[in-house]
Amino acid sequence: MNNFLAWQIHGGADHGGGLLETLIGSLTFFEGLTATGGGCGFFAKLLPGLAGMENIHPLLVHFPIAFLSAFFALDVVACVAKKPHWRTAASYFLYFGAVGAIFTVIAGFQAAYSVIHSETVHHIMERHQHFGLSVLTLAVILSIWRLKSGAVMTGGANSLFLILSGLMCILMTLGADLGGHMVYNYGTAVHAVQPTDDCHHHEAEP
Repeated sequence: MNNFLAWQIHGGADHGGGLLETLIGSLTFFEGLTATGGGCGFFAKLLPGLAGMENIHPLLVHFPIAFLSAFFALDVVACVAKKPHWRTAASYFLYFGAVGAIFTVIAGFQAAYSVIHSETVHHIMERHQHFGLSVLTLAVILSIWRLKSGAVMTGGANSLFLILSGLMCILMTLGADLGGHMVYNYGTAVHAVQPTDDCHHHEAEP
């Protein structure tokens, strides 16, 4: 499944486009709006941090992380408290998280081809991609399962659903850790800033 998704995103399909190509085009257009210079300089002034990014993958990752984490936490609490309507609310977090994961994974593949990186970072990036695709796969499967079965789940099916949900969050955490590892330890996609003489230092409070 992961290889199929990667093949589709990399353009291996011969059907001439479709949903993935539309999503990629939308992300490319959004990135163009934030580019400095030209007629879109307004967006660069309005969102200087975003304009300084080489791609919008770092911006998008927050959404699936937030939605899927909230889904799992609320779903577990709903099961323990036996509140079916809470599980219904949790379902929407799952659906939004799955949609967010789609955009995030596509933007991630775009970033992999646009960001200069070393061989060491490349290996980390591949593991990061595998985690991302696994999270996306589980999010889609769980969303389809929840749509078909509804919020009321019991017995072994409910246990399996919660186990897969927990696994999804674990994989998401591991993938996020590798993303931070590439940025903070290797400076991937980070523009180096030279220190100046007027550096500000925060003084420790007594």
